[in-house]
Amino acid sequence: MPTVIAAAAIVALVVAAILVVEQAVPAAPAPRGVESTTSSGVDLDCAENDPITQELLSGSTWTMCWRVDASRGLVLEDVHFTPAGHRPVQVLAELSIGQLEVPYDTGLRNTEDITTQGFGGSHMMTLTKTECLGARLGTYVPKIGDGSMGGGGEQRAVLCQEVVDGGIAYRSEDGSGTEVARRTDLRLATISKVGWYEYVSQYTFGGDGSIRSDLGATGDLSPEDYGDDPAHGWPVGPGDTDYATSHSHNAVWRVHWALGGRGGQVVEQYDAEPTGEQGPRSPLVAGGLTEISHEGTAEAADRRWWRVVSPDVLNQDGHKISYQVDLGATTPFELTQDHQHDDADDAGYAVAFTEADDCQLFATSNKEGRCGSGVLDFAQDEAKLSDVVTWVAVGFHHVARDEDQSPMEMHWQGFTLTPRDLTAQRADPPSAREDVNGKPAQVP
Repeated sequence: MPTVIAAAAIVALVVAAILVVEQAVPAAPAPRGVESTTSSGVDLDCAENDPITQELLSGSTWTMCWRVDASRGLVLEDVHFTPAGHRPVQVLAELSIGQLEVPYDTGLRNTEDITTQGFGGSHMMTLTKTECLGARLGTYVPKIGDGSMGGGGEQRAVLCQEVVDGGIAYRSEDGSGTEVARRTDLRLATISKVGWYEYVSQYTFGGDGSIRSDLGATGDLSPEDYGDDPAHGWPVGPGDTDYATSHSHNAVWRVHWALGGRGGQVVEQYDAEPTGEQGPRSPLVAGGLTEISHEGTAEAADRRWWRVVSPDVLNQDGHKISYQVDLGATTPFELTQDHQHDDADDAGYAVAFTEADDCQLFATSNKEGRCGSGVLDFAQDEAKLSDVVTWVAVGFHHVARDEDQSPMEMHWQGFTLTPRDLTAQRADPPSAREDVNGKPAQVP
């Protein structure tokens, strides 16, 4: 027995030493005009709850405020990222979902879950240890709407805060050795039950500065939405019976930027296309940026992405800091209400850019009439962009399968915000690569 205990102690010491080495990451050069620091340096005065601050394995830290809105559910505010060895940079003023529309293929039913029922209040579920392996954070949740109509409320644990393994952060073998490390991410999530569906609002903040927004759907297929038409559904009962009606989950997120502080931001669209010329080994592809200076919408295309730039803040290489909007896989859609818009030919969009206005909260059915009913109205005056809000539309067409009953397996849709030139190098380079900036030396 003593031999076993001694062996276990040695293993524990080795593991601890590895963790210390992994976390003792040397500081990368600080962005120009931004002093280096070894702490997050963010002092937030949050309106409703204590701020969330989490250092990750890379040495980088995320800090933000959070609250629960009756309609939008989880709302994240004053989101700051502190790259390892740097002073903090504010990235977002606010992040939330702006609408979730669920139209059924038969045309007989459609719901706008955010503005009709909402993800907050009684629709937001209390979490247990099964739903959340990390810390369960509580807040006051009204029983009816936002609480302004009475009905009381209670303190409930509704937000899950977890540090999760993010897999391999990097691996590089250059002939002289191998540099490899794993990463951890901060994950925040809530669960909202609307009708038969249960939705997970999940945000993952990476040690590399990335922000992943996801909507997960589980629960049960709606028993009211079955038919016998194979054109509009899929049989999930014995033989050709009980056709579950196909439907869409059309989600739009509202991203209010504050990169380097609110205002003064620039939006650019990147496109790359084949030139029609052929090189010795492959076709030539040319790419470049186009500024989007005024409010409007944009559609997805191959080799296309967008970025929000803070032109007055430079990294140590003299490059403007920015964040890139990456859609990934999505099913294109047009929100039902937007079909009736004056410019119905342009009703569909993958992203839209508008100037921030506190009453422009929902992609459709906006409750503040003076602002317009939705994104197309918000963008109609084509105001010059400075205090930028990005509306990101990601669709998922759900054709049910036998395995969806019951309960159905979680399915996801979302997008990623990726830092571009926030720091001159990766924030946590291994010591052997600290000097790699620009064209590397010839590999032996």
